[in-house]
Amino acid sequence: MTRTSVLEYEPTKIEAYDFRRAMEEASRCLLCEDAPCSKGCPAKTDPGKFIRSIRLKNVNGAAETIRENNILGASCALICPQEKLCEKECSRTGIDRPIQIGKLQQFAMEHERALDKTYLSKKDTYTGKRVACIGSGPASLACAADLAKEGVEVTIFEEHQKIGGMLRYTIPPFRLPDSVLDQDISQLEKLGVKFELNHRVTPAELKYLQQEYDQVFVGAGTWQPKKLPIPGADLPGVVLALDFLAQAKENHKEMAPLGDVVIIGGGDVGMDCAATSKLLGATSIYNVFLESLEGAPAVQSEKDFVFKLGISLISEFKPVEFIGNGKVEKVKFQHITNESTILLKCDTVILAVGQKMSEDTCSLKESEHIFIGGDMANGGNTAVQAIGEGRIAAAKIMESFK
Repeated sequence: MTRTSVLEYEPTKIEAYDFRRAMEEASRCLLCEDAPCSKGCPAKTDPGKFIRSIRLKNVNGAAETIRENNILGASCALICPQEKLCEKECSRTGIDRPIQIGKLQQFAMEHERALDKTYLSKKDTYTGKRVACIGSGPASLACAADLAKEGVEVTIFEEHQKIGGMLRYTIPPFRLPDSVLDQDISQLEKLGVKFELNHRVTPAELKYLQQEYDQVFVGAGTWQPKKLPIPGADLPGVVLALDFLAQAKENHKEMAPLGDVVIIGGGDVGMDCAATSKLLGATSIYNVFLESLEGAPAVQSEKDFVFKLGISLISEFKPVEFIGNGKVEKVKFQHITNESTILLKCDTVILAVGQKMSEDTCSLKESEHIFIGGDMANGGNTAVQAIGEGRIAAAKIMESFK
């Protein structure tokens, strides 16, 4: 693959359901009265209801249900770990296999995009209340959407030049194309949500916003990458996962050849780094992590994609030293339960070992006029979890107005 493939390759397009396949899959639904799949969705997207609509050939109704409950419905269809949430709870799991909820959601959202429809509505009159949302990740976007539908004037402050937070800047296009994220964000614009871009809110300004707005929601995310406290960690060639993914997405044509790549971390970010390295033409790639292959936190679909690309996964090893003379050249690993070691030659090492809050936000606490959600609250969970927290915060904010 050429370097442009990192922007053009979209396997989700190949696997998407057409009308016939969507109807066949929806017909497998048992129409459970208690809908355990809906109970398994942190964002309350209500798959039990939208699958029933698809089964009745009411695709408009399915899209309306998704969009009403999840402002990021199109994005979540592609990146949400359904196998660990709604599909895991599906009643058909004990019979044969769960309903492919993510693909049915993608089908309904593609229907929305094809018709360029808007299913959301807001109250005709404003409440007179104003809310500021800090950050434009899933939690803030969900909070803003629910508030805007209730007639609240919402302004989102984002330090980058584009809306979407980590969904925009770190998830590769082969998992989440910009066009799909833009589809979701356009719904917020139609609700009247305002955006202040290239605007980093400082702690001092946060105090000012508490005076200017009736309430403030902070969903600034965990943008500070974690490092490893081992010898050689500061050698040139050792890069942080978020920096690597952002550069690959925004400026991949200008990147130097990666050569032999070693990725450390078995989560979704680590798998994204591995696949991106492959699409950028790395000579060899090893993804090494502490957990067993089954226990690695990445969703199975991510692992499967990496396998299909021919990338080597090495489980149950921890890094103990980065070795090099002026630049990283090798990484030494030790098995987590015995004394065996391996030495991997490399030109690039990518650390995908997690993120934390910045110094500006790590001491921030909820108060009477500040609400917190997303990765700041849960330490770095899924986008759908952040959406759920943003919606809960919106409900609390509306309650505070009474």
